[in-house]
Amino acid sequence: MHEMALMGDIIQLVSNDANEKGLKQISKIELIVGTISQAMPDALEMAFSVYKEQYPDVLHADAILEIEIEEALARCILCETEYVPDQKITICPECSMPTGNLLSGETFQVKSYEGK
Repeated sequence: MHEMALMGDIIQLVSNDANEKGLKQISKIELIVGTISQAMPDALEMAFSVYKEQYPDVLHADAILEIEIEEALARCILCETEYVPDQKITICPECSMPTGNLLSGETFQVKSYEGK
């Protein structure tokens, strides 16, 4: 489960930035996770819970993780049909060509965080 490593990296990144800003503990992290980003929100939440227990000096006991889901959307570069892909490389449902240009759904980023 690579979400443990991803969440560890996120917490380290946020913690470093929070320390630079004089914040002692993180109380909230907001993520944007695309539906085809290869990251599973449930597994990220589980990993956050594990890290919260292991690092009470970094994550406040009441710290929360909020995940905003970014839906995938693609547009065929030939016929301009917009559709919801289920993976990064897809076949256009209109013209049956593998010419989809991914518009959204691949994002995996920290949107914001809060600390005390």
